[in-house]
Amino acid sequence: MSGKRVHLAAHFPGVNNTTVWTDPRSRSQIDFASFEHLARTAERGRFDFFFLAEGLRLREHKGRIHDLDVVGRPESLTVLSALAAVTDRLGLAGTVNATFNEPYELARRLSTLDHLSEGRAAWNVVTTSDAFTGENFRRGGYLDHADRYTRAAEFVGLARALWDSWAPGETPRRHAVRPGAIGTVRHSGRHFTVEGRFTLPRSPQGRPVIIQAGDSDSGREFAAETADVIFSRHGSLTDGKAFYTDVKRRLQRYGREPDELKIMPAATFALGDTDEEAAERAAEIRRQQVGPQTAIAFVEQVWGRDLSDHDPDGPLPDLEVGEGVTQGRVPIGDRAAVAAKWRALAEEKHLSIRELVIEVTGRQTFVGTPESVAGQIDQHVQQDAADGFVLVPHLTPGGLDEFVDRVVPLLQERGVFRTEYTGRTLRDHLGIGGPR
Repeated sequence: MSGKRVHLAAHFPGVNNTTVWTDPRSRSQIDFASFEHLARTAERGRFDFFFLAEGLRLREHKGRIHDLDVVGRPESLTVLSALAAVTDRLGLAGTVNATFNEPYELARRLSTLDHLSEGRAAWNVVTTSDAFTGENFRRGGYLDHADRYTRAAEFVGLARALWDSWAPGETPRRHAVRPGAIGTVRHSGRHFTVEGRFTLPRSPQGRPVIIQAGDSDSGREFAAETADVIFSRHGSLTDGKAFYTDVKRRLQRYGREPDELKIMPAATFALGDTDEEAAERAAEIRRQQVGPQTAIAFVEQVWGRDLSDHDPDGPLPDLEVGEGVTQGRVPIGDRAAVAAKWRALAEEKHLSIRELVIEVTGRQTFVGTPESVAGQIDQHVQQDAADGFVLVPHLTPGGLDEFVDRVVPLLQERGVFRTEYTGRTLRDHLGIGGPR
């Protein structure tokens, strides 16, 4: 390849307003056929992996199920195990919470996926201190916010100890293994006490790939110490460079090389035969993603009040911030400060509620002709703003097809993206080698 290799992954969205459900081309978010279509498209495009997000409780807004959630989404590792049977090389990544699971059981489930897929499994490690989500679990909201990453770090370390407890190359034959092939894991820490032997041998890639998405200082440090991939939100060239430099710099204190951690921001795209057509399409997608009801819901989350009597095409509410009407979402932080910032922006640009929400909730990362988008992606990677991108299409399940058909061949022509898989495991695709 002529430059740094571009890494690509495909995200199947669900708990946000990325997906345009009203488009006639949009299909089911829960039928297996939808997952299969998107995964097969990603594999046809020679992507590194297919990525599933997951929530542990349906969010609520004003006491009702939040309209931006998918109701009925199957459990991620079960879906990925089924996808292992209909794909051959594509990595399979699932989001699983380290706060409301136990290391031995989750390590076993992830190792099972890694074996079923012949070394293509990945775990996106997430945490939560949200008591609302915790009500679905025996311990409830017991975990303080400051303890999220201490538990997650101990969890990941223990899972790795279990995965590494079998001797390399050892597999059971006739229900027996040679003496000493399986080590006993003994661990007594702040959050977990475990003593026993793991039931599964090492997988073809040694152990599952670890993905992490935290952006706080502690989250970045956790990723630098433990992650193989960061699912970042820093998709612009300037922000991407700053994030890339910061996280790669942190690797040194853990004895790691820069190539051992891949930084892959989430990215959206809008294509057109001309740049003008692509811009028009991007604007229309944004208006579909932020309809009148969605616009009001976003402002209600910040203002903490029922604003259903307000016109989405009218001005922001002239009200103080209330106590809150949404449960289960990532906390906004200082809502009063956010409200003040939004109000100043709306006044400066003369924006209605809906126009403001479109302005502040993000835009398509890459907009233009296929040639332009391929060039933008290559630029980000060559200039160290990212190692690649996790693409989030706005249509399910066919939204990735156009990108694979029109942009991937151009990246291949540039010599920065594979034309065929050269390895079998996800670690092979990412170029990160086996675990230490």
